[in-house]
Amino acid sequence: MTVAFERLAGYCAVLTGIGGLLYSVAFVIVARPAPELGANLSWLILVVGGLLTVPVLVALHGRVRDVSQGAALTALLLAVYGTLGSVVHAGYEIANLVHLGKIPASDLPSQVDPRGLLTFGLTGLGLLIFASLIGRSPRFPMGLSRLGILAGVLLIVVYLARLVIYSPTNPLVVAGAGLTGFIVAPAFYVWLGLVFLNQSFTRGA
Repeated sequence: MTVAFERLAGYCAVLTGIGGLLYSVAFVIVARPAPELGANLSWLILVVGGLLTVPVLVALHGRVRDVSQGAALTALLLAVYGTLGSVVHAGYEIANLVHLGKIPASDLPSQVDPRGLLTFGLTGLGLLIFASLIGRSPRFPMGLSRLGILAGVLLIVVYLARLVIYSPTNPLVVAGAGLTGFIVAPAFYVWLGLVFLNQSFTRGA
């Protein structure tokens, strides 16, 4: 992995963390007084954030594949597929808002991402595997691994809560999504980005 790509991944990771926080603000806070504005902002941020996440995952794969090539590739496929699934889901929502002028019926699951199977479920599973490999690699701090495991578990919990409980206002769903979106996931990606940037500038010095 070149220094330039590692540096790009570092910046993308930091922006992904910031974008995740902004997505939660738009989806939870802005959407209450202004549902249409909150929906527009959240889906747009999800598209951009999903695309920014791809080079981060590729760089992470390059860093941990020496620990276990099979596990690293599995994590990459799951996480990238889940991330791109969130991009498609958000693109579908934006298309409806632009052309129909309204938010699609929320009582039916999305055909491309039912109850967040890709956005939360597969992405969370990919993060869990990546985090376990980070913990076994000397290139990363152990705390980053623990934070990644927590992020992966919370993403899967959010998916299962949306699948079983369904109601997005249920306290378990709100608590899981809030903890993930406002704190854990942004902190993980920003920390990962800072690690990439620090190591890329050290190598490039």
